[in-house]
Amino acid sequence: MCLAVPHRIIALRAANRALALAGAVETEIRTDLVPGLKEGDLVLVHAGFAIERLLPEEGEELERLWEEVRELAGPQTR
Repeated sequence: MCLAVPHRIIALRAANRALALAGAVETEIRTDLVPGLKEGDLVLVHAGFAIERLLPEEGEELERLWEEVRELAGPQTR
């Protein structure tokens, strides 16, 4: 099963890379597959690659759903 998680682009970096935020987690992602991304764009990320830019209304709904998933998962322990 494949899983793509919504991330918000918070900073563009050189060489097809961006810093993105999923929940409270910042990660560097590749942007080779989705040209023309801008800061603030919401994208689906799979295996470290942005694979699709989301429309704002789609993205907001997905962010809300993922927040519910995180809340239901409860506190994370290491």
